[in-house]
Amino acid sequence: MLGGFAGFTNPSGTDWGERMLNTVASNTIRHLFTRSESVEVSVRCNPSSKLLQGSIDSFKMQGRGLVIRRQFRTEEMSFETDAVSLDFSSVLKGQIHLKQPTQAIAQVVLTEPDINQSFKAELVRKRLENISIPELEDITGGKPISFTDVQLKLLPNNRIQLFAKVNLPDQELVPINMTSTLAVERRRRILFKDSKFEPDTIPEELRGKSEALTDALDKILNNMVDLDRFNLDGVTMRINRLETQGQQLIFSGYAQIDRIPNTP
Repeated sequence: MLGGFAGFTNPSGTDWGERMLNTVASNTIRHLFTRSESVEVSVRCNPSSKLLQGSIDSFKMQGRGLVIRRQFRTEEMSFETDAVSLDFSSVLKGQIHLKQPTQAIAQVVLTEPDINQSFKAELVRKRLENISIPELEDITGGKPISFTDVQLKLLPNNRIQLFAKVNLPDQELVPINMTSTLAVERRRRILFKDSKFEPDTIPEELRGKSEALTDALDKILNNMVDLDRFNLDGVTMRINRLETQGQQLIFSGYAQIDRIPNTP
């Protein structure tokens, strides 16, 4: 969709205003993330004199190895805006202030290792640990339980396989093995649909507990992955579609940009 982003360069004849805006925009966007391997920006403005009035035709960005909130890494993120109205005087100060919100088509690529690393992030762990599940009191003894060692494997056709272990009070760890289909709800929530307990790798004596705990984990996951918890300040992401490709999960959608944040 945004394949033309790769290798942005300033075309011959690009004036100082566009070059300066490219530099300021690159520095500003880079600082939205905890870390970044690369951030490339290209501004299109024809005629270039419109830039002095704060009007540009489009703004493109492609980044690699971008880390959000210190613990969530994206392999790639790219977007291209509609026409943008900005305060050109802010550019002269090394900042970008929008005169009005703008929208951008966007694409985000996550790798399987990065997804699995995100399950170790505090924001995710606190939703998987020390959980009380009243309907499973006969298994848990009424005490909180924790889901640990979560590992997700991407499969074709938006399918995933997920492994985990459940730490039951005063009992041995119970393994979980399930498959699901990833889907999108209201353009912001990731759903785990048609989830199925996979008993083949589970010891026979633990399959009853494992199946019940798998159902519980499925419900937890379906209330956990909401993009509004991961948005950058001033930027709202929405998903139109997702697709698994090998060891990558690709999201395509749009971003509503109300303002350019000044801090990560």
